[in-house]
Amino acid sequence: MTETDRGTETVAPPRKSRRGGRLAGFGLVLVAGMALAFGTWSHYSERRQVLATAAEGRNLVPQVRVATVTPSDSIEIVKLPATTSAFASANIFARASGYVATRAVDIGDHVKAGQLLAEIVAPELDHQIAQAEATLAQLNSSLLQAQANRELAKVTWDRDRPLVEKGWLTAQQGTIDEQTLKAQEAAVSVAQANIKAEEAQLQVLRQQKLYQRVVAPFDGVITQRNIDVGSLVQADTTSGTFMFTLQQGNVIRTQVFVPQDAAFGLKPGIAAVVRVPEIPDRTFPGTVTRIADALQPGSRTLLTEVDIQNPDAALTSGIYCTVELHIPRKTPSYRISADAVIFNAGGMQVAVVANGVAHLRKIGVLRDLGSELEVDSGVRSGDQLIIDPSVDLTEGARVEARPRADVS
Repeated sequence: MTETDRGTETVAPPRKSRRGGRLAGFGLVLVAGMALAFGTWSHYSERRQVLATAAEGRNLVPQVRVATVTPSDSIEIVKLPATTSAFASANIFARASGYVATRAVDIGDHVKAGQLLAEIVAPELDHQIAQAEATLAQLNSSLLQAQANRELAKVTWDRDRPLVEKGWLTAQQGTIDEQTLKAQEAAVSVAQANIKAEEAQLQVLRQQKLYQRVVAPFDGVITQRNIDVGSLVQADTTSGTFMFTLQQGNVIRTQVFVPQDAAFGLKPGIAAVVRVPEIPDRTFPGTVTRIADALQPGSRTLLTEVDIQNPDAALTSGIYCTVELHIPRKTPSYRISADAVIFNAGGMQVAVVANGVAHLRKIGVLRDLGSELEVDSGVRSGDQLIIDPSVDLTEGARVEARPRADVS
């Protein structure tokens, strides 16, 4: 083999290698094109799916639970705390000074009007009465004497007056007789006035004597006693001895302060129900009997008194209780579910469904009743409210309403 042949054999392998490289490059380009085409198709498919999902979301009408707005009752029930008190209560003080001779009652005793509670002895008062009676007798005798002197002076003047007129007696004598009669008449008037004054004084002493018997002013129960037999009591307008406290318990009263929003429907005769926690199986009916004419400026409440009949003495004074007032409602209001309320920058709102469209309305809340709210504006009776509305619910959104039990 010649040198030329060797050279030719030596060059041939590189020519084959270049041809194989071109094939490999072409294959890589083909694979890359196929990958790009597949990626483009995948992206196009995903975009179509996203657009289809968005279109489906735009056309989807969500189902929502709704509840109907109902009007509040015509009678508003207001429950307020209160404390019972006796219908009448009297602190009995001594009106006569002396020592307690008899104490006829004690704490817890039920008494009748006019019943003896205690008796006071005061011997010096008896002496004052005897002295006043003797003085009155003396004055009566003085009156009789003055009347006799007046009659004598009258007879003398009647006899001497004709003689004086005829000049048989001096004018001086006539003047003396006339003035003597006037003096005796004045003496009779003084004696009569003295008798009246002494009779009045004697009446005061006898009244003080009656005050020695301390009696009950009305039917009731003794709730406090501060004296015993032998106690010294003083009758004084400012520092008299406090003896008993008597309370009338056949009727119990309570005082409650009714808030302004309910006070305008309040009037005497409205029914009330009193409940005591310690007597859970019984209610006590009552009646509003007195109301104040003005609200308390600090608390905006109306003072109200309720009377409760208590014939069996089941209630006593000083018990904590609750008073339930049945007040006619003056302004209309509505009850809505608390789950329908939307809290956002626009305040408290609800979503009302009308003809498949949601409308947001601002409400005015009167009272929070727990699972329900009482409102006076924003809704009407029969409105359908969305329960648990979504956070992205907007005005005018289309919805499909279902009763609360139909949609979970």
